[in-house]
Amino acid sequence: MARYRVEISGTAEKQLRKLGVRDRRVVVHALVGLGDDPHPPGSRKLSGYHDVFRIRVGVFRVLYSVEGRRLIVIILKIGHRKDVYR
Repeated sequence: MARYRVEISGTAEKQLRKLGVRDRRVVVHALVGLGDDPHPPGSRKLSGYHDVFRIRVGVFRVLYSVEGRRLIVIILKIGHRKDVYR
């Protein structure tokens, strides 16, 4: 299977920088994993959106979009589970 390129939006990059060192390391590991498998076990499609998915990384959620034809995963938002969907 081909490897997907993972791109991070400006918003998600700022949110990632605000995380603590340990949390950032865990989230980055999950983001790298999306390059190998953009639909890992536990990923869910968000209702109301055509191509937006989420994965759980501890208490954090990563919202992302997959462009299958171009083999790109775009990270849209990273945040605590209580705030990320707003």
